[in-house]
Amino acid sequence: MSLLAENVIPGIHGKVFGTNAMKENELIEIKTRLLKLEGINDIVLNIEIFPREFTIYTNKIVSIKDIENAVKSVGFHAIPK
Repeated sequence: MSLLAENVIPGIHGKVFGTNAMKENELIEIKTRLLKLEGINDIVLNIEIFPREFTIYTNKIVSIKDIENAVKSVGFHAIPK
């Protein structure tokens, strides 16, 4: 695999993830958990589409596996797009 396929790199574009969380409070719980990871600056939630999405912006390289595991810890899945 490549650096881009396995990590979220810093930049203005961020990385979009799909999730099976449906309710706004579930997405907020995911956002709160992800913001605890080192290197994540901001998370933008998109609750207007199905499946729900969130975009992660970082200030350093963050592993997609770390993001997936953090989301799994609150009971949902994160699928990079």
